[in-house]
Amino acid sequence: MPRIDNDRFYKNALKKHGATAKGLNWYDDYSQIRRFEVIFALLEEDLYDDDTIIDAGCGFGDFYHYVSQYRQIDYIGYEIVTENVAIARERTGQKIVRKDILTDPLEEADFYIASGSMNILSRFETYLFIERCFEHSRKGFLFNLPYGKDESRSFNYFLPQEIKHFCKKFGCEIITRTGYLPNDFTVCLKV
Repeated sequence: MPRIDNDRFYKNALKKHGATAKGLNWYDDYSQIRRFEVIFALLEEDLYDDDTIIDAGCGFGDFYHYVSQYRQIDYIGYEIVTENVAIARERTGQKIVRKDILTDPLEEADFYIASGSMNILSRFETYLFIERCFEHSRKGFLFNLPYGKDESRSFNYFLPQEIKHFCKKFGCEIITRTGYLPNDFTVCLKV
């Protein structure tokens, strides 16, 4: 997969669709919420009120609104696109930081989550993203990726077994979920 300019990819979507799920290059609202449901279902039994969640690649902070229906959490959003940072701050009232997960220092948190954040990264960048978020989580890291063979010119597809193989080195419990949407899977790495 050729490297896509992350900034241009998201700024073009925002310009075309506004601050909506499509403005983050999601297919629609349903697909965004469905991914949140799967992440939350895996997170729920280990998540306590006031646990800290860092949403790595938070977009507009939509996961905060989803999870706050069920739990009172300490939420921090990391986002690389400046325009999205401003929107997320306004929408959530939470701490939203402009940050590059691959290169900037990261804070410790109970959980890291990433929904769609690695879709256009290279394979090397995806593995680095996973490693850095897991290393800074006290309880776990939950994320989703496009499911399939890496044949796209835009998206970074993986097979669940590739991710499981990579994550074995962390010595953690690895849970995967498939079947909730075509061409998508979710991974939970529990410390």
